[in-house]
Amino acid sequence: MSRLLRFLPAGRGAVLLAATALTLTACGSGAGGAQADAGPPRPGGTLVVAVSSDQGCADPQQVTSNDSIYALRQVVDSLTDQDPDTGEIVPWLATSWSSNADATAWTFTLRPGATFSDGVPVDAAAVKANFDRVPELGARGSLPKGYLAGYAGTDVAGPTEFTVRFDEPNVQFLQGTSTHSLGLLSPDSAAASDDERCAGVIGSGPFTLERYVTDDVTVLAKRPGYDWGSALFTHPGEAYLDRAEFRVVPESGVRAGSLQAGEIDAIASVGQQDEAPLIAAGAELPARANPGIPFGITFNHDTPLGADPAVREALARGIDRDELVAAVYPSQTRPATSALASTTPSHADQTGHLGHDPARATAVLDAAGWLPGPDGIRAKGGQRLTVPLNFAQNIATTKPALELVQQQLRRIGVDLQLVERQISETAVIQQKGDFVALWANLTRADPDILRSSYWSGGNNFYRFPAGGPLDDALVAQAAAVDPAERTRQAGEAQRLLAAGHHQIPVVELTTVLGVGPTAHDVAFDASSRIQLHDAWKSE
Repeated sequence: MSRLLRFLPAGRGAVLLAATALTLTACGSGAGGAQADAGPPRPGGTLVVAVSSDQGCADPQQVTSNDSIYALRQVVDSLTDQDPDTGEIVPWLATSWSSNADATAWTFTLRPGATFSDGVPVDAAAVKANFDRVPELGARGSLPKGYLAGYAGTDVAGPTEFTVRFDEPNVQFLQGTSTHSLGLLSPDSAAASDDERCAGVIGSGPFTLERYVTDDVTVLAKRPGYDWGSALFTHPGEAYLDRAEFRVVPESGVRAGSLQAGEIDAIASVGQQDEAPLIAAGAELPARANPGIPFGITFNHDTPLGADPAVREALARGIDRDELVAAVYPSQTRPATSALASTTPSHADQTGHLGHDPARATAVLDAAGWLPGPDGIRAKGGQRLTVPLNFAQNIATTKPALELVQQQLRRIGVDLQLVERQISETAVIQQKGDFVALWANLTRADPDILRSSYWSGGNNFYRFPAGGPLDDALVAQAAAVDPAERTRQAGEAQRLLAAGHHQIPVVELTTVLGVGPTAHDVAFDASSRIQLHDAWKSE
């Protein structure tokens, strides 16, 4: 019997399994430096990690960029955790949970004794304070708001007992409780304004936020007395490390060189060109494919180009994903085959709608009246086929990848103009609709990430039209308590997205770390972010 079923009363298993009976594949669920002769784990030391960017916010509930999440995941605990190998939901702050028959109410029991670093108990009232505040978050809070879609309130039955209610079935909520986005903040932090929270928050995690300087550094300190870790942590009690320091180093070569020289312990965003030199220097390159929405192009459907199905299809068919992966990305990377990455539960391959076919792309544009001009760029009614694509250089491969995509699309007569933005600007750009097309990805180990992004009744940053079969499929998968039916509805949503080329998946993000020989047990979680509770240094 799985650990999941042991946590449930009789009759609840089918509902929970719809959300959690998953199988995730990965290149490995743990990471660390050379283990030979390192001996047993030892406490102490500072782990220094170089990342490529900073989202400009130190609130786990308001960040979506991996580079920021790596640090902030350590500051908060979640109600549950998710096994990266099986997808199973296991205890963390909550020791047990159950749902009603249609997944509109979820009841949890908390373990006693956990506290936030300001001394406030992690009790049912604190959970309610967090969940009541989430719907009030601005654009930066899109992820937790999606997990709490249809939130109707939290009923507190006692210090360790509470029920979260929804206006409609919400099967995905349980997996949401395992994410950093629903990581719990002290009630005072939860009540602060969005901007005040971005300056720093108080959590109950194994580390506290000691210092945060935008675009520079995030420093974490070990939480003394911590003793309420996830069931997946390999040792009880406090973290081994005394401190962890995340430095923003935008240049890939500088990050790699610093690791080779032993100046830092680990790096994120390893580029293809860095793999061989790092291996030669004795570093390990643990990797794990990110579940969720792969990197790709999504149009603002309220713009003329976004509303043009011929333009959307031409871009989908004009991109050579195999060439792109081989030329730019680390060796473990895969081309995208659907709006969900292949490691995501309920992934359904849509290669038939996405395969590289420049002849089809040009024929579609010709038929729609987009005809080649003297310089090869197509035009219609005097308007050049110029597509401004907003992107943020939050990983080293983004800009070189898009420069190659730009070349590929020029071959079919599309002028792709690259518009670089700061990662901190992305949420505001989406909320205002101040874009024609956006390059982005979003990580989550649950198919409901599609509803969070593309349902017209949610954030709807891409201005998808309301109603219709796509909305129906997205809502249906969120309500399906039967696993097979949920997979069917999620597959239909992926088919509709691909057939209409509403979202153009290009490449799956694979998290590749560079880890030096004195750093050990830097573990991947189910969303391919890192967990440092069990990490340690041999020097």
